Amino acid sequence: MAKQINLIIDGMPVTVDEGTTILQAAKKLNIHIPTLCYHDDLCVAGNCRVCVVEMKGSRTLPASCATPVAEGMEIYTNTIKVRTARKHIIDLLLSEHNARCTTCYKNGNCELQDLASEYKISEPMFIDLVPYKNYQVDAFSPSIIKDDSKCIRCQRCVRTCEELQHVSALGVAYKGDKMKISTFFENPMFEVVCTNCGQCVNRCPTGALIERNYVDEVWQAIFDPEKHVVVQTAPAVRVALGEELGLQPGEIVTGKMVTVLKRLGFDSVLDTDFAADLTIMEEGFELLGRLKKALVDNDPNVKLPIATSCSPAWIK
Repeated sequence: MAKQINLIIDGMPVTVDEGTTILQAAKKLNIHIPTLCYHDDLCVAGNCRVCVVEMKGSRTLPASCATPVAEGMEIYTNTIKVRTARKHIIDLLLSEHNARCTTCYKNGNCELQDLASEYKISEPMFIDLVPYKNYQVDAFSPSIIKDDSKCIRCQRCVRTCEELQHVSALGVAYKGDKMKISTFFENPMFEVVCTNCGQCVNRCPTGALIERNYVDEVWQAIFDPEKHVVVQTAPAVRVALGEELGLQPGEIVTGKMVTVLKRLGFDSVLDTDFAADLTIMEEGFELLGRLKKALVDNDPNVKLPIATSCSPAWIK
């Protein structure tokens, strides 16, 4: 059993396992500490410093995500000193950030924007001291758009790609004020080992990585009288769609979905059920055949196990 550590956070005692960070201990008490670079699934980076806290007896403000607890610690998460430090840190991030929020895809769903609002930052306090930046927009990938001007260099995408996906399509290039998130030799994302899985987009706290939007192309096709436009939905869509629109989880909205798509202008609405069933049957027969060869015929050349997915990352 792990050694137990006793500490006090905002006047409340808490006992946690040795090796637990201050941030994790605070979560146990339902105390909110803001973060940008931290994610539960990823290794600790401590890049953004937004999660700083005040520790009794310390002159500095440690990053709670990277500081392990110690016996008898007294931590304060929301003092004037802490709030001032966080506000300056967020302000510094904003000073180098493309702040055209109204036209940003992540407007209203941006963690940096939420923190700026929480800490009442309306106008940046710091001027941008780096007049020239090596900012680029990589819009060549069929799935992902990468905009350096909106990147806060938290490295969530890099760690996600490396630690969870084991692809390592993204990395850190250059140093100091020239540091940026880049691909191998700064090649476009479609030319590197990126599998278009989209997990980097899912983890990005700003609009630096977004999924490519084909809405305009779809509308052009719908209004083209020379085209017969077909939409085909996967079996999971009719269940997930309702939950996204506020219905009860698992509620089937097949009829509503078909009606809406027809009213939008699609000429035909098809279901992938039949093709999905055929795929499952084919995969099942293939698995049974391989198992027979391996277990009954003792064929040493049989390849097992069988892994399959509709994910573009798997297909690529």
